[in-house]
Amino acid sequence: MMNFKGKRVIVTGSAGFIGSHLCDALLQSEAEVLGIDNLICGSENNLSNAKKHQSFSFINADVSLSPASYLPHNYRPDYVFHFASPASPPIYQKYPIETYLVNSQGTHQLLQYLVAKNPSARFVFASTSEVYGNPTVHPQPESYWGNVNPNGIRSCYDESKRMGETICGVHARSFAIDTRIVRIFNTYGPRIGKDDGRIIPNFISQALAGEPLTVYGSGKQTRSLCYIDDLVRGILLHAVSEKTKNETINLGNPLELTVLEIASLIIKQTRSSSSISYLTLPLDDPERRKPDISKAQSLLSWIPEVSVETGLQKTIQYFTNLG
Repeated sequence: MMNFKGKRVIVTGSAGFIGSHLCDALLQSEAEVLGIDNLICGSENNLSNAKKHQSFSFINADVSLSPASYLPHNYRPDYVFHFASPASPPIYQKYPIETYLVNSQGTHQLLQYLVAKNPSARFVFASTSEVYGNPTVHPQPESYWGNVNPNGIRSCYDESKRMGETICGVHARSFAIDTRIVRIFNTYGPRIGKDDGRIIPNFISQALAGEPLTVYGSGKQTRSLCYIDDLVRGILLHAVSEKTKNETINLGNPLELTVLEIASLIIKQTRSSSSISYLTLPLDDPERRKPDISKAQSLLSWIPEVSVETGLQKTIQYFTNLG
């Protein structure tokens, strides 16, 4: 366990899937955690464990606004984990303005706050594999600049995450702020929203209901699935490492599976009688996803440890308990 004892830590997007797990891990590491979320896609139910800790507090606020408008007076964080943003296509396409503002203006506002209040703080920005777009390089290393449609239906998310990375770089170079970027590949596990719209919650919900699993396109497109515990461990390692100041690091599982292989695994594990239903592939849907994690391995000694089979079992159990 990493030691955050006595550290003041902000987690934006704290009521979300990844943010809430991050809060739990930080609290277990004895941090003083301030969670911030406007709840447009997060749920306070995800914070039920965190709220049992005296070292946790929560503010309902939009982090696209000036932090002075919602943070306690002269609050000086030691770490900021900026994880506030819709992340699934149906949700960020429903909230495109909120999405591009939180990743661009929100990132700028938080970093400017650190410049004023605590320039020695560390800032960890949740970027995404979507910055690679529909990649022409495979697997995707951090050095790859991507193949992104700047005005497509996914661009409010893809391009605002790219802009957020730019803002981190500017603050590292111009203000000497310690900014650390994590590019998150497909992640799943308990607390991922049932109506999230991404492949794992969709398939599990459909399989448990005995409905056809909806596969877009041929199903031969690939995804790389990382369990939430592995991801959070990697994020915290990146945050505390003395080797990764101002570094961008991929975190994900390099095991590449086709969408049809994932569907078959879930049908098998749920013992479902569901069939496969094929639908038209959405615009700009990436054909291949596989992280090059050699940088995470060399700098953080990080690799995923939870098998897809084990992770899916835990996630299916979570969905079963939800009813």
